[in-house]
Amino acid sequence: MRIGSAVQYDRYGGFDVVDLVPQERPEPGPGDVVVEVVAAGLNHVERFLREGKLRDHIDLEFPAHQGVDFAGIVRARGAEVRDLKVGDEVMGHAPDGGAHATWVRVPRGAVVKKPEHVGWEVAGGLYLAGATAVTVVRGLRLGPDDTVVVSAAAGGVGHIECQLAHDAGATVIALGSPRNHDYLRQIGTLPVAYGDGEEDRIRQIAGGRPITAFIDNHGGGGAADLAARLGVPSDRLVTSEERRDIEIRFLRAPAEDEEARDLLTMLAKAVQDRRVQVLISGFYPFEYIVDAYEDLAEMRSRGKVVIGMQTVETGARLDWYRSEKARDLRDRYADQRGADTETMAGGSASPQA
Repeated sequence: MRIGSAVQYDRYGGFDVVDLVPQERPEPGPGDVVVEVVAAGLNHVERFLREGKLRDHIDLEFPAHQGVDFAGIVRARGAEVRDLKVGDEVMGHAPDGGAHATWVRVPRGAVVKKPEHVGWEVAGGLYLAGATAVTVVRGLRLGPDDTVVVSAAAGGVGHIECQLAHDAGATVIALGSPRNHDYLRQIGTLPVAYGDGEEDRIRQIAGGRPITAFIDNHGGGGAADLAARLGVPSDRLVTSEERRDIEIRFLRAPAEDEEARDLLTMLAKAVQDRRVQVLISGFYPFEYIVDAYEDLAEMRSRGKVVIGMQTVETGARLDWYRSEKARDLRDRYADQRGADTETMAGGSASPQA
């Protein structure tokens, strides 16, 4: 009997409800494939689902399984599956979750073949962010006469939106933290810092061009007012709520959803052709999945955070797989715990600069 592991939670909550439980390799139904997962993406919307913030949109049955994006190798197929064979490399989505596991069983329609020159980490984190980004950008019908503002532009969805908008010929003004500006320039955008004076900075960098569209990935209010002041027509503002609804639609897209499959096929080709470059800012071994979600929850991740199921390093060098950002995050938590302990003991802790 082959035993692996799967992420499971039996109630709504934070990281404390997440368990890694033993998993037997599933058997395929007639139209199913069983995929050994090599890499799987993490998404904010899945965290919100686990925390109970999407109860009005998605009904969860407990115990629930986590993970929608994945890439891996076909290890078994049902009798009705003729166009895939054992050993084929695929990428896709788990309609009911469960991709954060050693194996995932999905209907044949939920996967497409992985192009040879698309890396595992990118393939494993592409589906949800990519499908959302394409749907948002296509809905705006951007072209060379457009200047679009994208907030949270360096995030998992935002950095793909920026590249797709640029590929469509639009001028892209990217709202983001100054630490991300060099990266945002590399993908063809004009970066602008958040905060007081952002409206003036946007107008200045636009150089007299009218702002014709606005994509709000950040939320928290204020985007609609800013877009209105910039003269963006109301029908060319994509709010964070609208983006969320698009994500939810693809989060639970059924396997027979042809649009979801076509979008993933198109995205994979765009990545292979280097028209879209997906940035992986955090790559974690599966057993560090809580650390990975803590990284994502900081809301500062550039690009995608991905977990790998088959990392080859073990022991002391296992930490090598964790991004420098992730190690810094862990060290900061450790320093904070130390400072808290010192304060409780009657000492003093200097604030961080």
